[in-house]
Amino acid sequence: MRSHLRHVPKGISRNRGFSLIELIVAMAIFILVSASALMLFSHQQTNANQQQGLVGLNIGIRNAISQLQLDLANAGTGYYVGANIPSWPVGVTIMNNVPPAGTSCYNATANTYTTNCFDQINIMAAANSTTYPPINATDSTGGTSGTLNCSNTSSGVAYGQAAAGLSLSATAGNYSQGDQLFFLNSKGSKMTAVILTQAPVVAGSAVKFAFNATNSNGTNANANWQTNDPLDIAACAGGPCPTTNNFGYQFCGGDWILKLSPISYYVNTSNSNDPQLMRKQAGNTVAVMDQVIGFKVGAAIRNSITNTMNTQYNYNASTYNVNNSSPPDSAYLFSLVRSVRISLIARTQPSTDPSFTFRNPFDGGPYIVQGASVVANPRNLNLSTND
Repeated sequence: MRSHLRHVPKGISRNRGFSLIELIVAMAIFILVSASALMLFSHQQTNANQQQGLVGLNIGIRNAISQLQLDLANAGTGYYVGANIPSWPVGVTIMNNVPPAGTSCYNATANTYTTNCFDQINIMAAANSTTYPPINATDSTGGTSGTLNCSNTSSGVAYGQAAAGLSLSATAGNYSQGDQLFFLNSKGSKMTAVILTQAPVVAGSAVKFAFNATNSNGTNANANWQTNDPLDIAACAGGPCPTTNNFGYQFCGGDWILKLSPISYYVNTSNSNDPQLMRKQAGNTVAVMDQVIGFKVGAAIRNSITNTMNTQYNYNASTYNVNNSSPPDSAYLFSLVRSVRISLIARTQPSTDPSFTFRNPFDGGPYIVQGASVVANPRNLNLSTND
């Protein structure tokens, strides 16, 4: 029987596929190379995200500080249209929040902060004088006497004359419920502030303003001070006001009533994972900075007794961070403020990646922290020749 087997010449191998062992070795090498590439990509992606977050953090802090500095430079504007007032009224108020003794406002486990960690600053200026011209105080008769025609803010009602060039009804139309009014005597030595509880009306020969009554000395220190005086101009943070202050309750013909246009900066902690620095003006609130973990405000004042500067920016005292012992009660002598210092600290988005082992030295959290401080001199506050 003839065989059909074909003779294969020596030196020529048969065509065949990979053996199982070869395939396993090739797959193992491929998996190792792929895993290494993926690990390198993941590492580089993490670094890229960190760098991107750091750049965004840096830009955000710079923008926020620039906005704060610009607003602070304009503090105290618009009070003097048509008036020759030798002293300067309030340009800023500062509300310091300090955690109670023995407590912390930071949760190191959740990396969250509470409201007690952050201060608030209110930057005051009079509303645009072209649209909202200042008016003189009076009584219900509309008279102009500087001693006879007076309003008493402790009654909860005050009267104003018509603004220059406007009728009484047009003057009343410049104000709305919720507006904060600033009362200032002609010498600039006494002031108070109120929130309108209803829209003004024309009453006889004057514009009638209604508000929650001040105390008999012109202060707003009462249980509802956050509602009656949210800017803390005459509220003294809800406690008894110092005996030496610039507050008054009686304003007559020649004294001034102005509509305020304040700007408030505070930190919104409603989302504990992302505290936001907010800017509020004329009812409009916008977020200026995300992931804020520090916002502290201090002020330097002139010592009215020695006529020297107190440049210690203490963040743990009362309004204006002033040591009330030198000089006494200086926290509410607004004309002594010479500069304001703001410190802002923010972080990158907290990392949930278990391989992210970095912990910052500020609070030990899994994120990068940056901060910035600025000292601003409100250009509308007067300076003594010895300052």
